[in-house]
Amino acid sequence: MKRRVVIIGGVAGGASTAARLRRLDEEVEIIIVEKGDYISYANCGLPYYIGGVITEREDLLVQTPEGMKAKYNIEVRTGHEALKIDRPKKEVEIEEKKTGRRYRLAYDQLVLAPGALPVRPRLSGIEAPQVFTLRSINDTDRIKNYLHEAKPKSAVVVGAGLIGLEMVENLHRAGLKVSLVEMAGWVLPRNLDFEMAAPVHKHLRQKGIALYFGTSVLALEQRSGQVMVLLENGERLPAEMVILAAGTVPDQRLAMEAGLAIGPTGGIIVNERFQTSDPEIYAVGDAIELKSTLTREPSLVQLAGPANRQGRLAADALAGRVVAYEGALGTAIAKVFDLTVATVGLNTESLRRAGIDFFSSLTHSPDHAAYYPGSTMLSIKLNIAPDGRILGAQAVGYKGVDKRLDLIATVIKLGGKVTDLSQLELAYAPPYSAAKDPVNVAGYVAGNILGGDLEVIHWDELPELDWSRSLLLDVREKSEYEAGHIEGAIHLPLSQLRVRAGELPKDQEIIIYCQIGLRGYVAYRMLKQLGYKVKNLSGGYRTWKAVRDEMAVQRGGEGSERDLREPSSVQAAGVESGVKLFAQQQETAATTEEN
Repeated sequence: MKRRVVIIGGVAGGASTAARLRRLDEEVEIIIVEKGDYISYANCGLPYYIGGVITEREDLLVQTPEGMKAKYNIEVRTGHEALKIDRPKKEVEIEEKKTGRRYRLAYDQLVLAPGALPVRPRLSGIEAPQVFTLRSINDTDRIKNYLHEAKPKSAVVVGAGLIGLEMVENLHRAGLKVSLVEMAGWVLPRNLDFEMAAPVHKHLRQKGIALYFGTSVLALEQRSGQVMVLLENGERLPAEMVILAAGTVPDQRLAMEAGLAIGPTGGIIVNERFQTSDPEIYAVGDAIELKSTLTREPSLVQLAGPANRQGRLAADALAGRVVAYEGALGTAIAKVFDLTVATVGLNTESLRRAGIDFFSSLTHSPDHAAYYPGSTMLSIKLNIAPDGRILGAQAVGYKGVDKRLDLIATVIKLGGKVTDLSQLELAYAPPYSAAKDPVNVAGYVAGNILGGDLEVIHWDELPELDWSRSLLLDVREKSEYEAGHIEGAIHLPLSQLRVRAGELPKDQEIIIYCQIGLRGYVAYRMLKQLGYKVKNLSGGYRTWKAVRDEMAVQRGGEGSERDLREPSSVQAAGVESGVKLFAQQQETAATTEEN
């Protein structure tokens, strides 16, 4: 008799397992059991079909049951739901949803690829017809039909993860006024740090999106065709439709009821060959618990790329090949209107919670040569272990974000260190990059910190400083300083610093900043070698201002300076050297203008 492999779930992980296994073994019998009506569809493209970017529904259907049969001789049973696994008999109890008929299907090996389920909070009103989740083609059809028939004018999206942000953009594109509610204080809280999310918030507001951070939904009240979204902070948001995008959880019901081991994350535990606690049952995709490549701790990585690779490797294992899955980095990317946001590895909050020692570096660089038309700024943040290993990276910008983040993810995957980024020989021509690519620059700066040639301070460390012992020094040009500066900063342009360095006190720590960090680094090296105690503000004024502005908006436009505890009282506190230098600088500037 032929060996039979039954696969539960026919989207990314399940379909990949089936197709790869057939390429490796022409004799094995392969049956896919899928409770939905479709297999192997473009899950990540669903928001863009809703928004009209993808115009043809058929384009979402990557493969069909008929195609799988003709091309791979794989039997696909859509509309059939697996109800129970009988491990001793090696059978799966299945229900044909159209007829209600139940039957048992024997297997030699079983592959679980059920995916994940959207989180549905326990809220009153959640069953209202205007409330939707997005996970499948059927979900997409319901949303698309509602947009066409009800013609809603407003929507509330709950959750600022990847799907939430994509739905915000596409509902806006469909003509709706959109509000976004996120329980955390910023978008993509599992991926981004606050300072990297701040410019994304600004961009969303510029597009007309109303943002509600740090609050959750308490209830949904249906009123005359609308839904009133009641927030924990007391606000009430009227909307004609609500999208719940508050995350997903592994669909592990079958596995749990069959007695398979479930991990602390709620995912199905598998080994490096994707075998569950029953060696004849494998599992792949969003339902499984992985070991983080970086920390080796249990984690969930619910992304299409890893699911497809897992399916391929599981097929190799089923075919008897040597397999040793190393886990996933969680590389992710999102289009947010005109911006692109990409991340890999762990953000600062995750590292702190895990108690992992690290330092950070934040750089801003033009995406291509600044003198070539159309150049825009690209920001990269690196989180780095004391030995130089890259623990995480975040990139935000308008162009070229994807290739930069992919480069860093590749270095991480190959076991490289932050210093390797500066050694990469990358393609350069003015329309595409700069002679020092943003990835090289990120490597140079982080390498300087790692090697002891630069000591940085971050925006969130400023409030902890004793400003009677510290001095804030702005080394930008006068026009930049006058256009906006950190309150209490002494102004001394880099061009004058070498000849006027003697005016600076050596008994205070000097916190230097410029616009993005480069001139601050030059000033740091100069003053450090002259015997001063100095630090450079990572990301410069650009990062500080983005954070300051975002905090001001979130707190009603009041107290932004005080919230960051800016050293506004440096002069008033009687720091003699600060007062003297400030007065001298102003006098020099006035004299220069007169002459």
